[in-house]
Amino acid sequence: MAKGDDALAKKKNKERRKKMRKEGSSVSARVASIIAAKKRRLSGRRSMCQGMCFSLPSPDDPFNDRNGKLEFQTKKSKKKPLAGKNEKAFVKGKMKGTENEKAMSVGSGNKKSLISNNNSGTGQEKADVQMNGKVGRGRQRQARENVDCPSKFLMYSLNEIEKALRHEGNDEEEDESLFVSPWGVEFLKCYSTGKDILESTGTSCTTEQIAWIVSMAADIIVRREEEDLSVPTPSFLFLVPSQEEAAKVRLVCKPLKALGIHTVSIHPGSSIDHQIHGLASCEPEFLVSTPDRLLELVSLKAIDISGVSFMAVDGVESLYNGGCLNALKSIRQSISGNLRTVVFNNFLSGACVPVLQNILLGSICRLSIDQSIPSQSACIVQTIHLCTSEEERLLKSIQVLDRACDSQLCSQPLKVLYVVGNDNSSFNLVKMLEINGYTVSVESNRNISDDDNSLDTNIKMKPVVSVINLEHISTTDLAFYETVILPNFVPSIDNYVQVLTRMARHSINGNFHSFLTKEDAPIARSLMGILEQCGQAVPETLRNLHLT
Repeated sequence: MAKGDDALAKKKNKERRKKMRKEGSSVSARVASIIAAKKRRLSGRRSMCQGMCFSLPSPDDPFNDRNGKLEFQTKKSKKKPLAGKNEKAFVKGKMKGTENEKAMSVGSGNKKSLISNNNSGTGQEKADVQMNGKVGRGRQRQARENVDCPSKFLMYSLNEIEKALRHEGNDEEEDESLFVSPWGVEFLKCYSTGKDILESTGTSCTTEQIAWIVSMAADIIVRREEEDLSVPTPSFLFLVPSQEEAAKVRLVCKPLKALGIHTVSIHPGSSIDHQIHGLASCEPEFLVSTPDRLLELVSLKAIDISGVSFMAVDGVESLYNGGCLNALKSIRQSISGNLRTVVFNNFLSGACVPVLQNILLGSICRLSIDQSIPSQSACIVQTIHLCTSEEERLLKSIQVLDRACDSQLCSQPLKVLYVVGNDNSSFNLVKMLEINGYTVSVESNRNISDDDNSLDTNIKMKPVVSVINLEHISTTDLAFYETVILPNFVPSIDNYVQVLTRMARHSINGNFHSFLTKEDAPIARSLMGILEQCGQAVPETLRNLHLT
């Protein structure tokens, strides 16, 4: 068959190009072939004939399908396993923040939080983890409970909530981001201690605080799934005093539904039959409820809250006025296992202390960005005793100590501190304490810790009583003393405030006893003002002392 004009032109052009390459080359054809083979060898490419020559079958290639060519294995990046209800979940992309990836580090001491925005990423990349047809929760967690490096999922949840609030126009402070919240920084510090948290700012829970709490609750669920642990439903419980507060919390939790976390709100505004039917058809991870309605549903066995691992209580004052504090105690008894609790105490009166003692068990961490006296001295009971003589002061102070020891459980040793002056009464006090069987520690700068369970070795199991001089108050760590006694009232009201705001930082059982005589009348008015600010009852004897 004759060749066409195109084929002939193609062949002619090929010969012309070959001739031009030979004329422009400064080396011979043999040297050029050696150079070309060396380049192929350095680049890792081989000619087809090099792989086909003298190739024999091998155990890895018994049928010689690869013609003797080596199979290079590329290093594969390890992927974290997705733990959850459905193990066939797959990840489409990496989870990042919005257009600017936010990294947060929390300083220690007086250092401020540092929030930096990394502009290296472009576009918006989200984690689309599909599980049972739902968008799952990203598993990009590199830091667990390290307060200096919050988890990515915690930051991602805060970012989703912030975007939803700004879109709805419900953000209270649109100019400030949730990531630069001073309260959120302190919350992370307190949560990392592993203790229950008492929020004593004196206000109800704000939108900013709700966002941080629900993001932490979502992070707890993801962490348990990563560790292949079962996640009970519900896992997080938020108790509110009214239907309006429940709607406020529900609105903040709504953006987390896209991450696979469902929230159900229970309040008296809906019929109980409707709520029972709704709870039977779903298994929510978050539950927002009023105490009375929740207790009613628990009694009807419509919901099981025994597996709750994280609980938040808001509006203690409203719950007290509505008579719901006993319901809180019953709800706490219905929850078994390890429970982390956050209580927003906006009730300054000491009437709520017995109920809070049944909710906040063990050592606590106080959280307050307000440095006022009522906030720093929340849940510390101040008792004023009026005496007629110095001898009566000493006798009553010993009686107060005896009653405190009798009411305290032996498994929880009492930490007692006496603050005395430089007069002879301090020597008499130490002598009377030793006569009554107490071991006295008179070290001026003795600092005790939360694990210091110093007890006397006798049968009565009486605690070791610390006695310090008034001059060493500023250098003594008062945070772990639950009971502080002033047998001789301090000469300045500033010393009284200093002890009040620094004692019992890790306990809900703070008691501050002061003993006054007629010589202390000049400071009675200032002391009355502090008691009124803190919501404490002012005794009539103190008012009469002020009038005299």
